Amino acid sequence: MKVAQNILERSQNKCELCSAESPLSLYEVVPVDRTTENNCIMICQKCLQQIDKKEPLDHAHWNCLSTAMWSEVPGIQVVSWRMLNRLREEAWAAELLDMMYLDEETMAWAKATGDHDNDSSVDLHVDCNGQQLFAGDSVVLTKSLDVKGTSLNAKMGTVVKNIRLVPDNTEQIEGKIEGQMIVILTKYIRKA
Repeated sequence: MKVAQNILERSQNKCELCSAESPLSLYEVVPVDRTTENNCIMICQKCLQQIDKKEPLDHAHWNCLSTAMWSEVPGIQVVSWRMLNRLREEAWAAELLDMMYLDEETMAWAKATGDHDNDSSVDLHVDCNGQQLFAGDSVVLTKSLDVKGTSLNAKMGTVVKNIRLVPDNTEQIEGKIEGQMIVILTKYIRKA
């Protein structure tokens, strides 16, 4: 893909946000109609995980935005603006936001996802003890549960293997009990 190669050259094999040289990924700054060099950036795994809210924000890591926000690449400007807004409770981030300027079109793009309105918290699936759950984990029921719509009663202590995370609800997982796929509330499970 020519666009990816051009962006990799533009980035000089570094994350375009924090300058890390770790493995890089091409990140498409949504929403986009088509992939171009202006709406894609090269970012490291740490930036990607935090942008996608797959790990908690490391506030110190994002000090890199004081440099990245001045980039001439619209995609970098948009991500910088969105991340600064998520960090706006930090005095340094609020100051950088006050200094940052985006033209009308770029500002509309930056606001399009509404992500800037979200706080910096991460929505993770956690068990009753606060342990993070991942797809494929095994869990143990901490309470006997009646499964709605069936005569199945899942007993306390039942092990549920190879769970799936419900994407839009961090309070639910899916797992098979006695061959039947059911939805289980995370407050009734603990990691095995």
